[in-house]
Amino acid sequence: MDNFTFYSPTLYEFGRGAEEKTGMLTFLMGVKKVMIVFGKKYVKANGLLDRIESSLSTIGIEYVEYGGIEANPTDDRVYEAIAIARDKHVDGLLAIGGGSVIDTAKAVAAGVPYEGDFWDFFSGRSIVKKALPVGVVLTIPGAGSEGSGNAVITRRETLQKLSLRTDSILKPRFAIVDPELTFTLSAYQTACGIVDMMSHIMERYFSPTSRVEVSDRLAEGLLLSLITEAPKALADPTDYQSRANIEWAGTLAHNGLVGCGRREDWVSHFMEHEISAVYGVTHGAGLAVVIPAWMAFMAHHKPSKVAQLGRRVFGVEAPDDRTAAIEAVASLRAFFSAVLRMPLTFKALGIAEPDIDLLVSKLHEDKGETIGGYYKLSAKDTRQIYELMLDEPSRPQSAS
Repeated sequence: MDNFTFYSPTLYEFGRGAEEKTGMLTFLMGVKKVMIVFGKKYVKANGLLDRIESSLSTIGIEYVEYGGIEANPTDDRVYEAIAIARDKHVDGLLAIGGGSVIDTAKAVAAGVPYEGDFWDFFSGRSIVKKALPVGVVLTIPGAGSEGSGNAVITRRETLQKLSLRTDSILKPRFAIVDPELTFTLSAYQTACGIVDMMSHIMERYFSPTSRVEVSDRLAEGLLLSLITEAPKALADPTDYQSRANIEWAGTLAHNGLVGCGRREDWVSHFMEHEISAVYGVTHGAGLAVVIPAWMAFMAHHKPSKVAQLGRRVFGVEAPDDRTAAIEAVASLRAFFSAVLRMPLTFKALGIAEPDIDLLVSKLHEDKGETIGGYYKLSAKDTRQIYELMLDEPSRPQSAS
């Protein structure tokens, strides 16, 4: 286990009717005028926005609405929101929605007090030293952004989808998590969220760090919980307990706990970000295609941790690691396909002829000549993994 610092300043208000406390929690952030960031129709149609604004008004907090955030949020909306927030003298952000809304709010929070271009933070030209406080009312679980200091934004002009990671400054001050707010999510949205949760766990689980039994078991327990609860929530969208377990797993998957004391990977996310930046696919659906392909490559190059996942999570009994890893990939693909009804290939994502040359070149331009924590991947390797996502992927060659 490596040395680590773990800091989780977010207050979680979890349960039925938790959103009624939004006004008080915003007040406790020290905010007098908040920008409410949200998506398109959901929060208005179901009355949630009205309830939250009433909670704010009751305690004397002014608010400015900024809606219409779409999936895979883009820089143009962030620039616009920053300008409005400055003009209206906003001193805090309140995100009502899922990962795209929360990430947008974080980018705005970092951009408002910054004299330069907020994209400097995402491109690595600057670091966030000051930000407005952010609160969250979660309506779409999966991204885990309600408990992390991370954000992902796409630059329209260059189709760069880049992530920003901070240890604490952009972690929400509070997160309101009411499982009942997720009852109206479609099966597809629910499934995409579950894949995203599982990916956040696995990006940390696949680590070169040895003897991390505690965090390994935390990761495996969360994965087992999601595998158990997913079919229940899909069969009955109003099953409160299943929704509650899934939503809390999504938060724990990405608040940093599972990554304590270990190096992380994140290649699957990097590879998916290129796909969704170019083709606009839903992040969770893209990950359902990428993760099994990445694992299939690892089964023939570094199978040990994939084999451990197979044995501990999917009950694989093969004695040798390579066979166990191959069976683990098959089990994961079966869960994604049969239970979650997720795509497993580019074609199933709606991408008939993916430009793999473009994806590989953008990936390494953004992330470097070699990428990965678990296993270092060159452009030749990532090309092979992208090719495994085609309808008839070739079997990866064994490592020499």
